[in-house]
Amino acid sequence: MTSTEGIIGRADINDIEQILMISNTDVDAAIHAVKDNADAIFTWDYEKGARPALNKLYEKAKNSQWNGETDLDWSINVDQEAVVVANMAANSRGAGLDVAGTCFEKWGDKEWTELGIQSQNWTLSQFMHGEQGALLCTAKIVETVPWIDAKYYASTQVMDEARHVEVFAKYLNEKLSGHYPVNAHLKMLLDDIVTDSRWDMTYLGMQIMVEGLALAAFGFMHQMTTEPLLKQLLRYVMSDEARHVAFGVLSLKEYYQELTQAELRERQEFAFEAAVRMRDRFLQQEVWDRMGVPVKEAVNVVMHDPGQVLFQQMLFAKIVPNCKKLGLLDAGDGWLRTKFTELGVIDFEHMPDTEEEYETFALADGEVAGVRRD
Repeated sequence: MTSTEGIIGRADINDIEQILMISNTDVDAAIHAVKDNADAIFTWDYEKGARPALNKLYEKAKNSQWNGETDLDWSINVDQEAVVVANMAANSRGAGLDVAGTCFEKWGDKEWTELGIQSQNWTLSQFMHGEQGALLCTAKIVETVPWIDAKYYASTQVMDEARHVEVFAKYLNEKLSGHYPVNAHLKMLLDDIVTDSRWDMTYLGMQIMVEGLALAAFGFMHQMTTEPLLKQLLRYVMSDEARHVAFGVLSLKEYYQELTQAELRERQEFAFEAAVRMRDRFLQQEVWDRMGVPVKEAVNVVMHDPGQVLFQQMLFAKIVPNCKKLGLLDAGDGWLRTKFTELGVIDFEHMPDTEEEYETFALADGEVAGVRRD
């Protein structure tokens, strides 16, 4: 069995020194190539609807397309500084944070507002990079999954992900004040997902882990933001993301019933590694570096901030129940349950899984003018 150190490169998941040793070394490069080791799979079985749940999802996706250029109101003016101030006032973000004796001790409103601006730029940048990862991975699923119903659905997700990259990039470039390079921990995870030759690992890494966390994060941000264009954008993206995660659950639930305990253990370890990488990315070390704050000290404060800890835990509200639905929590000796307990997220296992709730995220009549209804 692989040790924690063998999976994530460190024995202590909270070892700040080791976390910060992972950095993005090619931030100025426009192109990043990753070796895709998978085979492209043709299937000559064209029976549509052989997997009814996937066929239903496909039909839902065809009727739920929206246009990022015309369905979002880009005429809305965004005063980023005013939005940050309003968000902080509405959500009491940082209230109760003990900064005595830290690099934040002498900060005033100016510094906290600038942090809010940089954090927003950074967060939406990572969403944008993650959506490009999803674009590549879903195109790979079209190639590698052996079922025609899954190929059909995945093709609609490729369009969804292209739209998501487009709208996040436009919002960052036209409404905010610039974007950040991809976070090193996110980049490492995306590389691992793309590199793995097994089609189900692409599903697990992207559809369950990355997209599952994104769905929770988008919901959190949608609730907290006071900016109407971003709220609208996130609402539309969430309607797509819920289908994407459900696609992963529906496909892997069937496939994992065929795997051995050893094969399931590999999937458990991969899910744990992905969970840690995604948690580490939210320490936003690039923001502290850009603001000239001692990175290690800032990360240490963040890791002990009760509000930030709660936020990071809430990001797993979709991942944990979906892993449970797939049988990964308790496969073998319940290894993943133990690891999720160590991460402090196991209590989310009783939340609804996305196969059950994805339709609740669907856009309602009138939300998007250009979207047809069933």
